[in-house]
Amino acid sequence: MSDSIPVKHLVLLPSYNSGHRLAETLRQTCAIWRDVWVVIDGSTDGSDLEAEALGLDGLRVLRLAANSGKGAAVLHALRLANEEGFTHALVMDADGQHPAEMILPFIEVSTKNPEAFVCGVPQFGPDAPAERVKGRRVGNFFSHVETLWCGAQDSLFGFRLYPIAPALRILGSGRAGRRFDFDTVLAVRLTWAGLPCINIPAAVSYPPTSEGGVTHFRYVRDNLLLIRAHTCLLLEWPFHLPKLLQMRCRRNLALL
Repeated sequence: MSDSIPVKHLVLLPSYNSGHRLAETLRQTCAIWRDVWVVIDGSTDGSDLEAEALGLDGLRVLRLAANSGKGAAVLHALRLANEEGFTHALVMDADGQHPAEMILPFIEVSTKNPEAFVCGVPQFGPDAPAERVKGRRVGNFFSHVETLWCGAQDSLFGFRLYPIAPALRILGSGRAGRRFDFDTVLAVRLTWAGLPCINIPAAVSYPPTSEGGVTHFRYVRDNLLLIRAHTCLLLEWPFHLPKLLQMRCRRNLALL
């Protein structure tokens, strides 16, 4: 990114039926950063009205008429953000799983390294479901192979900060990465595009349903989607191997 173009960061929360936790997450987020957008992805639980009623400075509520998936919701917002002069977007969950206190550290790292994308590395607590912790190991292995260990340490963690222009080029070039495969596909393809990845540990929580915790993860459906995504990426992977080998060599030399 040219030094003549100042960086301008946006915090972006895609939300589908996040319930009352959306309002609390927005309060925490807007207390830290002014420019906060929430994309209501076809929600039917009234959380969009609750978000608007907060009247928080800097909060903008966008709506999609039908549920289109996380990737589609983020893409919709990124296109609008690009038109309005934003250069980077920090994407985080709307249900309180991701730590709002990490917003500023991520933005500080991004400001110093505007060409990079910044990925959270989840630090699981005792509330983390065992199937979620263990199940992601397979996906992480394949994403590491696809990037030669030069990209995101965790392929599924959604607390990430992206340069908007390259993210738009990648998401706009195909139909993949619109739903649960969004985080994996975009992280791998950003690495293939030559963007450096900076990994930062970040806590993750899983609020119980008694406290409004929600999950839209469907074990069979979403795992099949990930299998399809990795199959497509692996078929394309050999064409990116020369660049990946160069990146790996430069990374190894930098560690000497």
